[in-house]
Amino acid sequence: MNKTNLEERAAALSRRRFLRGLGACLALPAFESLRPAGALGALAGAARVATTSTGAPLRSAFVFFPNGAFPDAWWPEQTGRGFALSSSLSGLEAVRSHVQILGGLDHQCALPGNDGAGDHARGNAVFLTGVRIKKSATDIHAGISIDQAMAREAGRLTRLPSLELSCDNERKAAACDSSYACVYQYNLSWSSETTPVTPESNPRLAFERMFGAGSRGARQANARRRAAQQRSILDFVLDDARRVKGELGSRDRDKLDQYLTGVREVENRIQNAGRVGPSPDPDMDTPPGIPSSYGEYVGMMYDLMWLAFQTDSTRIATFCLAHDGDNRSFGEIGIFEGHHDLSHHQNKPDRIEKIRQIDGWYVKQFAKFLQKMESTKDVDGHSLLHNSMIVYGAGNADGNRHTHTNLPVLLAGGGGGALQPGRYVKYNSQPMANLFLDVADRMGVKGLQRFGDSTGRLKNI
Repeated sequence: MNKTNLEERAAALSRRRFLRGLGACLALPAFESLRPAGALGALAGAARVATTSTGAPLRSAFVFFPNGAFPDAWWPEQTGRGFALSSSLSGLEAVRSHVQILGGLDHQCALPGNDGAGDHARGNAVFLTGVRIKKSATDIHAGISIDQAMAREAGRLTRLPSLELSCDNERKAAACDSSYACVYQYNLSWSSETTPVTPESNPRLAFERMFGAGSRGARQANARRRAAQQRSILDFVLDDARRVKGELGSRDRDKLDQYLTGVREVENRIQNAGRVGPSPDPDMDTPPGIPSSYGEYVGMMYDLMWLAFQTDSTRIATFCLAHDGDNRSFGEIGIFEGHHDLSHHQNKPDRIEKIRQIDGWYVKQFAKFLQKMESTKDVDGHSLLHNSMIVYGAGNADGNRHTHTNLPVLLAGGGGGALQPGRYVKYNSQPMANLFLDVADRMGVKGLQRFGDSTGRLKNI
């Protein structure tokens, strides 16, 4: 095909403003045929961060579900590739070849130790940090989370360094679980030991963060206008901070430094967006807000994460389905008792069966997301799922006993061909942080020798 024909083809494709799939309008993705010849190979040779061997984007996501799982219904009976899916994991059947079940991973820092009660707060805050959190309602101290450690390098490649989503649309302050600050229980991501990254729980606001406010055709201009306003506000805040800093005592200066850390992250995000270029403009309506149905809510947030990956808006994401200790009911599957209440089943068969159904419901929603990722082609001809590493798990293992060893963990995706999905692998009690180090390595993150309570890299994934 000569140059003229390629240009005509590109012009024709550029007029296709949307794709229709699964009943939804989508943003136009990157097309392999519209990239300059040899571009993917050139990127592959450069061994860039968050990039597969073909030069396509490599993505990582961390999905958290609450209150652990009922172990007997979660774990398969056999390891390796010939395993039969357990009842709680039966919803994975259509994507089983793209999922690894990882047993024997622990979060020792979430165990009570001398801190006593508070397993739900620890289950959340330790899940992606791997550190022991400070038990206090006001003096918070955790650790940087693995998604943010990776975003420090991979985040430079996309408009959004990372994306944090949640289906907790109500948040509390002060003390929550057994004198632990509520901030521990409602946040998975931490940009520093004292700075949580608040997730977005409103689908409309998450969409507008990615693509701008307003209707199609006006979003990019609105996004530029908002960025200009934010720059003006940031300039004012930073000037004011520099002026007053010399007048503050040491404790107030520490508090100001923590505040300015968040300000600088916003500043970096604006600068990064300007460097990467304008955001896509999906041919779809902005979500109206939070749906009344929890199933629709969860599905909508999964779709936003898929859309973020499909448009390369970010390569790092976290999704908290609900905070640990969440007590919502599941009327849509005929369960009207609270999830947390049922998790303390006291070995009563009827309560165990309801917990198994809830565990299975969450897995089915995850499987739908994986199917959508697998059905979407990436720029190198593989699927989005093939070019992703997606951790799905909980901070509690057995919700009835509040254990934090042998956590229920899945690893989905092919990592661009570097992973070995379709297996059940059981390790001999290793820190969850070892998995995180291995994922970070595969994302091309340099200089991360240890993370949390890691003892090395997790082998054989």
